[in-house]
Amino acid sequence: MTVHSLPALDTGDVLSQQRTRVGRWKMLAVLLVCAAPVIASYFTYYVIRPEGRRNFGELIEPQRAMPAGVAATTTDGQPLPLDKLRGQWLLVSVAGGACDATCENHLYLQRQLRESLGKNKDRLDWVWLVNDATPVREALRPGLAHGQATVLRIETASLASWLAPAAGQPLSAHLYVVDPMGHWMMRFPANLDREGAAKAKRDLERLMRASASWDQAGRP
Repeated sequence: MTVHSLPALDTGDVLSQQRTRVGRWKMLAVLLVCAAPVIASYFTYYVIRPEGRRNFGELIEPQRAMPAGVAATTTDGQPLPLDKLRGQWLLVSVAGGACDATCENHLYLQRQLRESLGKNKDRLDWVWLVNDATPVREALRPGLAHGQATVLRIETASLASWLAPAAGQPLSAHLYVVDPMGHWMMRFPANLDREGAAKAKRDLERLMRASASWDQAGRP
């Protein structure tokens, strides 16, 4: 009978594989710990709601992620990747540069809603996405600058996979809420008026409270 010897066990390879597995488990544990507050706040907002609570804004399910690789431009023509907006809650309006009455109303309400959040206002940016080539009216610029608005020019087609209006409405009819991770998660009713804005404020306040444990003012 021929006895064949078994190959020698390479303990170095075994130890290396064990370290790799341990490292992966540690990395997964760290990611879960970091994500836990975000998951918990969304679970609280979406699932464990007090009986009788009703949102004024329409929750978007499933949420839509901010499109990757989309370039916008500032009002002075400088390129700015859209995903640079991540890291803050966003209250977004979309309209052409001529800015009709609905657009002006939205800009006013965006500013007022942000200011109404008091100490939490620095956690919310108000954003106007200009979706045509028309220059922004000069009369609007002082108010936008004073109110710390973010104004970016972007093609409507680039927004198609992210923001969407209610059936029968144009994209410019709504205000949209985007979370700090870039997910569009709420849409306020079309043609929001001041009475509706008071209800929208309550939704925003709830979002600020629900995310207080993990969201801080300013972008990381």
